[in-house]
Amino acid sequence: MIHIVNLSHRLQPGKQRFKLEIKRAPVEEYVPEYKVPDGEWYIMEDLEVCTHVGTHVESPYHALRHGMHIADVDIRRLIGEAAVVDFSDKGYQEAITRSEIEKRGRHVSNGDIVLIRTGLSRYYGTQRYRRPYLDTEAVQWLVEQEIKCLGIDCSGIENRAAAGHEVNHKTLFRNETPLIEDINNLDKLKENRVFFIALTLPIEGLDASLIRPIAIEPLIAVKQLAGVFSELAEWEGF
Repeated sequence: MIHIVNLSHRLQPGKQRFKLEIKRAPVEEYVPEYKVPDGEWYIMEDLEVCTHVGTHVESPYHALRHGMHIADVDIRRLIGEAAVVDFSDKGYQEAITRSEIEKRGRHVSNGDIVLIRTGLSRYYGTQRYRRPYLDTEAVQWLVEQEIKCLGIDCSGIENRAAAGHEVNHKTLFRNETPLIEDINNLDKLKENRVFFIALTLPIEGLDASLIRPIAIEPLIAVKQLAGVFSELAEWEGF
């Protein structure tokens, strides 16, 4: 049986770390010429949202002044085979080192999406949502594997005690590798290789985008789907 896992957090307006607000209004407020019969419900809403609320993918523009915006990120970097690497034993401000990720990530193949599992997603929105970090050499190893994208189920990958600013982000972004933060439910995956799909909002000028990614397993059952998204597929409008 194919197992499909939602990897995003459900969000409540007004209760997130970053702004997420909704304003409801009758359709006539947006389209005055449209007349809704008395007593009928027909609305539209304004959404005011930070680009980094909930599960989101970051583009190079987030940390590089002249980096590509989210609408220009190749969507093929967010679709494909993914290796899940487990670091759920790591605590707050503990480093994930190059030697550790080389050892635990032996199943990472060139061109993979890599998903780091810390197990912290269950604490999302609480004081216990306090992450470990990747050291710079660990991120460099991932870049050397030519990964398509890096994702993690906590709030980031940086060592906040380090002297440099957003060093890991810049290493990824200089190689046009997007970063996904605040992933959910990696602990619900049964295998360490899955098929991953995430789609962004194609809005020009954004540094990041909310996403609703999914993982599909077992990988052997979706090999045909993986082939559809291979380099041999014909992509239009991306």
